[in-house]
Amino acid sequence: MSTEMPDPWRRNLAVSLFGSFTTVFAMTLMLPFLPIYVQQLGVSGHAAIVQWSGVAYGATFIAAGLVAPLWGHLGDRYGRKLMLVRASLGMAITMSLMGWVSHIWQLVALRLLIGLAGGYSSGATILVAVQTPRDRSAWALGMLSSGVMVGNLLGPLVGGLLPPLIGIRATFWAAGALIFIAFLATTLLIREAPRERAVTKGRGHWSQVPHKSIIVAMLLTGLLLMLANMSIEPIITVYVQTLIDDPRQVTFVAGLAMSAAALGSVLSASRLGRLADRIGHAPVISVALLVAAALLVPQAFVSAGWQLVCLRFLMGLALGGLLPCMAAVIRHNVPEQAVGLVLGYSISSQYAGQFTGPLLGGFFGGHLGMRSVFLATSVLLIVGALYSWRALRRRQAEA
Repeated sequence: MSTEMPDPWRRNLAVSLFGSFTTVFAMTLMLPFLPIYVQQLGVSGHAAIVQWSGVAYGATFIAAGLVAPLWGHLGDRYGRKLMLVRASLGMAITMSLMGWVSHIWQLVALRLLIGLAGGYSSGATILVAVQTPRDRSAWALGMLSSGVMVGNLLGPLVGGLLPPLIGIRATFWAAGALIFIAFLATTLLIREAPRERAVTKGRGHWSQVPHKSIIVAMLLTGLLLMLANMSIEPIITVYVQTLIDDPRQVTFVAGLAMSAAALGSVLSASRLGRLADRIGHAPVISVALLVAAALLVPQAFVSAGWQLVCLRFLMGLALGGLLPCMAAVIRHNVPEQAVGLVLGYSISSQYAGQFTGPLLGGFFGGHLGMRSVFLATSVLLIVGALYSWRALRRRQAEA
């Protein structure tokens, strides 16, 4: 008697959600104690510790952004499950090895390697986008996005609690063990639909994409989304200092402001995805960008910390549905044999936003004042909203 579930895509979604949460959760555990670990590895001096911590942290994102299209292309050819198995096993081994390093260059090398070998959540996005029925794709991708954001939210919190209890090195080993569980679940439980096998004979290329303008619009939207979320990161603590009288509350309020947007996105991602499945992706994407742009303006003129936290939360609610909607648009406008490649480009554009957002935020904040960061980001989101609306409506008219 067959043990297959009637809707295997639901089980794939559940396993992908679990794997994406656990891998992102494990990856972000190290954020609170990374500078301390860098110091334990022999780096001395405040400036050097901060510099090497930044290098070690950023190495993963740079490497992952560079190879995302490659893994997507290989997934198109050889199967998406294989990419998830590769990513989870590679991340489990590499994360565990971080607990054994004795020099800073070894930590940086492993952070680069985990970026090259990883990409579980991005691979899961491709798998879910391809195997979920089209009329449920935005909802499913919203659920997956919520799992990633919850991992980003809880990882640093738990990472601040574990090292005093079990030590920093043991925390790395625990993170590796957690990712290994995701590897086992992925290997044993995920099933690829038969149609996956057929498309692996083809080779996906950018030239095979018939509607390139709408794909470029989605790549730009992904970059702007991450840029909007990350542009405030370099200045938020300093900005909160101007709003809070008690110095002891500064880091607490700054942490709340950083987490508020992620929490809002967690709550809205699947709901906005379901709404987009019903009324279309164009209005959800464009309105979300415009609402976020509008919410950035009062953030530049708040007079209390709680106001900033509330506005960041509302901004997260507005932006939460963008990632699943973007992935669904790409899925609907790209041939089967090129879905992984193009979604890989989309993920790379998001990493580019994560990388450039803090750089631009720091530049504008340092040279033009902190308010300029919010206002400049607002203008960029308005431009992105208008461009995305135009591309999506043009594609709809052609259909």
